Amino acid sequence: MRYVDGYVLPVPKKNLQAYRRMAEKAGKIWGEHGALEYRECAGDDLKVKFGVPLPRLAKAKPGETVVFSWIVFKSRAHRDRVNAKLMKDPRLTNMCDPKSMPFDVKRIAWGGFKVLVDV
Repeated sequence: MRYVDGYVLPVPKKNLQAYRRMAEKAGKIWGEHGALEYRECAGDDLKVKFGVPLPRLAKAKPGETVVFSWIVFKSRAHRDRVNAKLMKDPRLTNMCDPKSMPFDVKRIAWGGFKVLVDV
């Protein structure tokens, strides 16, 4: 069964293009190591009237938007193999200096998910 790593993070709107450039590079690397899908989505319609708005959930500050991302793998074991390769890939590890990231790495929320429905 497919497995998904999901991420929600606040990104300053002024840094969104820098984030996009970084994410495009990261997505190519994930794909080279076997990820089936890699998606990065910037908030657009976030003023919802029902439930908890993602900006509040992500504790976004004024001038920030929320990025919702996911990476799809064949299984959790496949995810673990792909991520083990990633942690050794200098192209990714060199990009991951918290001081040069276009967002606050301490505010990212993420986790691994079993797919319940795959239509």
